[in-house]
Amino acid sequence: MVIRLKTKFRKRGPKTLEDRASVIATNIWRIAQETARHMEKEGYPLGGDLQVTAVLTELMAFLVQMADRIVYGQLNEEERARFINALGKHLARITSNNLAEFVAPGTYARDFVATLNTRFADYSELEFNGRSPSYAVLRYLGEQVSRAMEATDSKWVLEQVMDVEAPEAVKLFKKVVGEVLGVQTI
Repeated sequence: MVIRLKTKFRKRGPKTLEDRASVIATNIWRIAQETARHMEKEGYPLGGDLQVTAVLTELMAFLVQMADRIVYGQLNEEERARFINALGKHLARITSNNLAEFVAPGTYARDFVATLNTRFADYSELEFNGRSPSYAVLRYLGEQVSRAMEATDSKWVLEQVMDVEAPEAVKLFKKVVGEVLGVQTI
């Protein structure tokens, strides 16, 4: 997957955690879009707008969870909460703006945040391998994307997500988080 990620700030000076969350949120959106495009190129057609929205939402929720797992123990609890909250807010705004422009006006932010909160609870029940997703986490993501794509006749979606899409997205995402926050991602 070839994608140009932005990790540098235009303005000089100190950056707040919220500024950094904004940059990471933009990159999460880009990674999710590129992942969906790659799946289509690999023969996993996405249906209509609702299906595309559902797949993007699942990918973004997964990457937000990855962000939380990466910063755990590297930011104090107050900073971690601020960062994840800001990340969710920025993603809700980005999602809402983009979907309103390309799909139709709607209440995308509220639905996105509801899904994000549900997935946070679901992912919290699963083990991670340090700062990397475990088999169970990848399987859960694959199942969610597969459910989102039920309307199409795509077989092997779960395997494609687990074996190809998620590992590549995680690799790109860890680079972004490491560069923007200055934390360890391994």
